[in-house]
Amino acid sequence: MSGFEVEEVDGVAPPPKARVDDAQPPRERDYLSGFLAQRPREDAPGEPGGALYESIIEALKEIYDPEIPVNIYDLGLIYGVDVTENGHAAVTMTLTTPNCPVAESMPAEVELRVSAVPGVSTADVNLVWDPAWDPQKMSDEAKLELGML
Repeated sequence: MSGFEVEEVDGVAPPPKARVDDAQPPRERDYLSGFLAQRPREDAPGEPGGALYESIIEALKEIYDPEIPVNIYDLGLIYGVDVTENGHAAVTMTLTTPNCPVAESMPAEVELRVSAVPGVSTADVNLVWDPAWDPQKMSDEAKLELGML
């Protein structure tokens, strides 16, 4: 025989039932009320999602590389767009190669187009070569347009 003792009983009292009234601490009726009452934060005009920033991006999408039928933004030539509160826009960009035939004219065109965006007071274009451009910087739309997807 094993080391267990067996005891026979006529019945076992049922365990007490849990009641919602017993829950501690009491739950607020609408625990999301503070969250739901908040108003959405307005995008700053010069930040991604802001009207001025998005207008600059749209202007950049109107500039096409003369050798590739894709705009310079989707081509991945734009590395950054910074906009200050007073409307100064600084665009950091590159070209596909340093020997690109539009190396002299493209930055000037970008500066002209960005400075024409309503709300932009001044525009500067910084042409950089590091990091070097490569086809992986292109958007999926550009890759699809060029048959790379």
